[in-house]
Amino acid sequence: ALCISLHRSTVKNCSKTLENLARSIQLDPLDGPRHRPVDARVAKLSSDVVHAIRVISPFVSAYKSVSKRRALPWDPNIGENAGEMDTFVRFLIKQLSISLSGKAQNYKNDEGLDSQAKSHLFMMNNTFYLLELLAPNGVYEGSADGGGENYRINAPWFKQKMTKSFESEKARYLTYWEVLNRHLTNVDDRELNYQNNKDVLSLESGRLLKSRFSGFIEDFERVYVVHRNFTVIDPKLREMLQGDIRRVFLSRYKAFYDKYSRIQFSKKNMENYLKYPPQKLDSLIGQLFAMQ
Repeated sequence: ALCISLHRSTVKNCSKTLENLARSIQLDPLDGPRHRPVDARVAKLSSDVVHAIRVISPFVSAYKSVSKRRALPWDPNIGENAGEMDTFVRFLIKQLSISLSGKAQNYKNDEGLDSQAKSHLFMMNNTFYLLELLAPNGVYEGSADGGGENYRINAPWFKQKMTKSFESEKARYLTYWEVLNRHLTNVDDRELNYQNNKDVLSLESGRLLKSRFSGFIEDFERVYVVHRNFTVIDPKLREMLQGDIRRVFLSRYKAFYDKYSRIQFSKKNMENYLKYPPQKLDSLIGQLFAMQ
C-alpha cells in the first residue's frame, strides 16, 4: 500500500511539474527587454525552452508512466492510448510559438521606423535558432535517441513548422530592401540627348539619371540607417541574410551603375550621385547585423 501511495504521489507531482513548465511558457511576459530584446535577437524564452526539452528528453519511460495514469491538458488520453514524450514536446513548441508571435506583434506597436522590420527579424532569429538546436540537421549534431544535450526533434512536423515560419518572415523582411529596385530602371537611349559639346547630357536628359541615382541614395540611406542597428548573433544566419539582401538589388545596381556612371549627366555634382560604388555597398551590407 505504501509503494502504491508513493507511486501515485510521484505521478501526481510529476504531472504538476510538467503542467507548471508548460504554464511558465504560456505566461512569459510579451514585453520588457529581458523578454523582448530591443535589438530583435533571440529571446531568452527560446533558449530556456530548448534547455527544458533537453533536460526532460531522456525520461521517456517516466513520462509514459505519468501520461498512462493521468490525463494531461495536452493529452487527455490515458492507458495505452496516452501520448509519448513527443506529444509533450510538441505542446511546448506550440506554446513557445504563440509567445514568440505575441512578442513579435508587440514590436509593431513600438514607435520608430524599425518597428515592423524588427518583428520579422525577431521571428527569423528565433525560428533559425530553434532549427539549429533541435532539428535533425542543425549545426550542432545529435539525435533524438541520445537525449539530453544531443536531443533532436526528428518528427517532420517540427522542421516543417519552423522552416515555414522562417521563410515567411524572411520574405517579408526582404521587402524593405526590394524598394531600392524601383530606381534601377533603364533609360531609353532615345531620351539621352547631349549638349552641343557632346560630352554632357542635356539638362532634361540629365535629370532622368539624377532622379534615379538620388532616389536610390535616399532610399538606401533611409533603410540602412534603420537596419544597421539590428543584431543577428548566429554567424551562419548573419551571412545568409547579408547574401539575401545582396541578391535583392546589388547585381541590378551594379549593372545600372556600370552603365550610367560613364555618362556625364551632371556638370558639377557627379561625385554626389556616384557616392556608392557597388563595392562600397557590398562592404556596407557586410557590416549589417553585427553584434552591438
